[in-house]
Amino acid sequence: AFLEQARDELSRAGTPFDPSVEVGLMIEVPAAAMTADILAKEADFFSIGTNDLIQYALAIDRGNEQVAHLFQPLDPAIIRMLKHVADVAREKDIKIFMCGEMAGTPHHIPLLLGIGMDELSMNPQTIPDIKRVIRSLNVEDARSFIKEALKQNTARSTFELIKNTYGDIFSEQMYTG
Repeated sequence: AFLEQARDELSRAGTPFDPSVEVGLMIEVPAAAMTADILAKEADFFSIGTNDLIQYALAIDRGNEQVAHLFQPLDPAIIRMLKHVADVAREKDIKIFMCGEMAGTPHHIPLLLGIGMDELSMNPQTIPDIKRVIRSLNVEDARSFIKEALKQNTARSTFELIKNTYGDIFSEQMYTG
């Protein structure tokens, strides 16, 4: 309704605009992730904001040093939530993007490719490492890998699976999990 109102106002004012501009939704809270099928009806794409989504899904205050260590992107709940949103996007034929620290962490890339992310947004300094990792992976293998990752029951076991499966493509300084 707000978009239609903005289009109407621009038209009345004679201001040129692209009436077919894509509309996207940020998926940053668990409620949005779990209702992705409903939200997809109004979107051309989803962008998953992992920093907030992980914080809210795990009830972890990243700014509180007493619990910040519990912020785990590889937690099984997070991996399953990401996969759910990606599956909905594929089913509804909309694009899916990711922004946040998870997108710029090299050892997360096999999971993100396996889940089916269309685009990743990250800090510029991480791009060379991420490009190198992506170039060294096979997407079909990553899609098979995600099936094994979804069987894991802890963030640590998911990290170990990544390390055991893809450790040869990561330098030691890339491991932060």
